[in-house]
Amino acid sequence: MHSHQPVNAPEPIEKSSTVRVIRKPGGSFTPSIKQALAGTEVEKSIVDVIAQTAYSEYDNYNDPFTKEQLDIKWRAFLETISDRPNLISTLSTIPEIIDGNRLLLKIGNSVQEEEIRLIKPDLLGFLKRELRNSGIELNVSIEKIESERTHFSDSEKMQILMQKNPELYELKQKFNLDFNG
Repeated sequence: MHSHQPVNAPEPIEKSSTVRVIRKPGGSFTPSIKQALAGTEVEKSIVDVIAQTAYSEYDNYNDPFTKEQLDIKWRAFLETISDRPNLISTLSTIPEIIDGNRLLLKIGNSVQEEEIRLIKPDLLGFLKRELRNSGIELNVSIEKIESERTHFSDSEKMQILMQKNPELYELKQKFNLDFNG
């Protein structure tokens, strides 16, 4: 039986080493994060090299493009941002081509200008690549966009309604209706 006890004695040691093994993955978890971070750095540098190669590939192109080609590529870019309806609305107007490579986009307000400023690098990169022209520039012009008025005074509303329905004028006169204002 004494020979049996030494066999039993190592078992608790194995269990405690099992506990240590359980701790080891926790301890080795930190190095795996470092490895992941190191891997990310490698991936990042590869992405940078690819990006530099992609940009340099289009740096020397200066192909002319037509309004129709710009229209097609502009709409293709809008499809890439389909999850951003406000930005699509802002970019719904196709810009004018000025001096061959310069584009002039007319917008309605400074909020739209800020949206364009944020997306401009992606938009220009896309257009330069798709139109094979590295000299493309995008200028933004805030202009008052003509639209129907939506706010009218009470007397203006009454005038519009009377123009649409002349009988309303007769009722106004007959019942001496007027606005206090």
